[in-house]
Amino acid sequence: MFTGIIESLGKITGIDTEEGNRHIRLQSSMTSELKVDQSLAHNGVCLTVVAIEGDEYVVTAVQETLIKTTIGEWQVGELVNLERAMQMGARLDGHIVQGHVDQTAECIQAEETDGSWHFRFQYEPKALEGGSPAVTIEKGSITVDGVSLTVVDSTENAFSVAIIPYTYEHTCFQQYQVGRKVNLEFDVIGKYVSRLLSLRD
Repeated sequence: MFTGIIESLGKITGIDTEEGNRHIRLQSSMTSELKVDQSLAHNGVCLTVVAIEGDEYVVTAVQETLIKTTIGEWQVGELVNLERAMQMGARLDGHIVQGHVDQTAECIQAEETDGSWHFRFQYEPKALEGGSPAVTIEKGSITVDGVSLTVVDSTENAFSVAIIPYTYEHTCFQQYQVGRKVNLEFDVIGKYVSRLLSLRD
């Protein structure tokens, strides 16, 4: 379980493919605080640390994860948003994030507006697992590459977010341009409500 508040950025230093799996090596300032078998969100994807060597660590993504997320497109040198699992009793500064990506989206607008940044994302109009539709609502929560954000405006299969300078400088949003693919996790409460309503039809 995560909150969508990014702790640090990791830099991809190596990628190895083994059959259907991808082993990703990352360098991070918090590697010394990690341990093998620990869960860590990478651009919103919950992955397990399988090895630690110096200031680098390794995680493995299986075929199903590669299909549903942007991990298959990651390149050496790319920056990744990192968040460790939330601690019981700590403040929930973002919203409830599971680290289970629902689908990917594409950035269709990226512009600076009076000191902040405005991004718009478009996603495929497909049902989530369980048959409920993927929806966003204005002022609702959305997770983009692991970052907990508030939806500025929502239309069918698209939404916008406003990014403050701090978030822009301390997350992967500094890399985003039109055409960038990102991981989406829709609000878990909204997904349950949508699913319950779909069962009534």
